Amino acid sequence: MNDPYDALGLTKTATADEIKKAYRKLVRTSHPDLFPDDPGAEARFKAISAAYDILKDPDTRARYDAGEIDGLGAERPQQRQYYRDFADTPDNSYRPSGGFGAGMDPSDLFEELLRRQGRSGGRADTGGQGFAAQGADARYTLEVSFLDAARGGETRIVLPDGQGLAVKIPAGTEDGQTLRLRGKGGPGYGGGPAGDAYITVFIRPHPVFRRDGNDIHVTLPITIAEAVLGGKVTTPTIDGPVGLTIPAGASSGRVLRLRGRGVGHGKGKSKGDQLVELKIVTPPDIDDALRAALAAHLKSHPYDPRTDLMKGAEA
Repeated sequence: MNDPYDALGLTKTATADEIKKAYRKLVRTSHPDLFPDDPGAEARFKAISAAYDILKDPDTRARYDAGEIDGLGAERPQQRQYYRDFADTPDNSYRPSGGFGAGMDPSDLFEELLRRQGRSGGRADTGGQGFAAQGADARYTLEVSFLDAARGGETRIVLPDGQGLAVKIPAGTEDGQTLRLRGKGGPGYGGGPAGDAYITVFIRPHPVFRRDGNDIHVTLPITIAEAVLGGKVTTPTIDGPVGLTIPAGASSGRVLRLRGRGVGHGKGKSKGDQLVELKIVTPPDIDDALRAALAAHLKSHPYDPRTDLMKGAEA
């Protein structure tokens, strides 16, 4: 039950990258804000999120694989620890070490409180550590622009109670990534810490840029003259326009690389590259002079770029 690998459709041999990709793919098909008419979306989303919380951290994943915690992150009972707790209490009665943990579910907390109250003859026994529990976590979705996700930025979301919450978008944020804002969830119980806010980010597509990892892809139109003669042109990047040299004799589909013009992840970390794919575009209106010049050149310099293709098809 609650096997995080099953929840993400993975096996125990899954890599960290496979875990991340599986989670982000499932989030897009299960988030309750995206599927408000699906009664099972919320339950699926909670299961997916809980599974990812276990597997994304190498230490937590190792503890789960070793059987030290269950699929929800709770400690599994250990017989030796149970006996030691039992033996060390003055009245030889068992009470969990550490009192009420900050991560305890509120319903479990009240259950434990009532159990202790019954054992102590109606007096609430909190183990001498007070009644405290962490507040509930809150989950939200946020749609951001392509450039804000790539370069970083800040926006605000409106909470159900009408209050605004500032959200910093780190540079390099990926589609489906979940941001954690500590202490921005529900209030704690009995002086306990507030819960956290988890914000799942969805990125709007961009009309010019495409992203693959930390690299940015752009298709750049060039003229026939620029393809034949070469020259310097201007290309857009996520940080603004830059100059690009087109080599003479360039063909459509050729890819030129602008190093360091891709996505970064904060100061001091290397950026990806921008890959510029060339696309030769003919003028909307071809005049007689251009038509005559091309015809004359083709007559004196016959060339068929499909020769090798046809030979390969017949091999």
